[in-house]
Amino acid sequence: MKTVQISLNSIDKVKSFVNDITKFDYDFDLVSGRYVIDAKSIMGIFSLDLSKPIELNIHAEDEIDTVLEVLKPYLIA
Repeated sequence: MKTVQISLNSIDKVKSFVNDITKFDYDFDLVSGRYVIDAKSIMGIFSLDLSKPIELNIHAEDEIDTVLEVLKPYLIA
């Protein structure tokens, strides 16, 4: 598992993020405070406070570099 910080501060960014990660068969969890939601759920994402960076847990072992390349537009350095 790998954990990264991402920013989803617009509706269009949320839509494209969900479209990008649904291409993978791995599980993705978003963690905001004490809430953990499935990152592939648009409704779940909108229940979070999107004004702050969100922690993304990527449950992938082998293709982690490919996943991170797709997630580049959302990552916080």
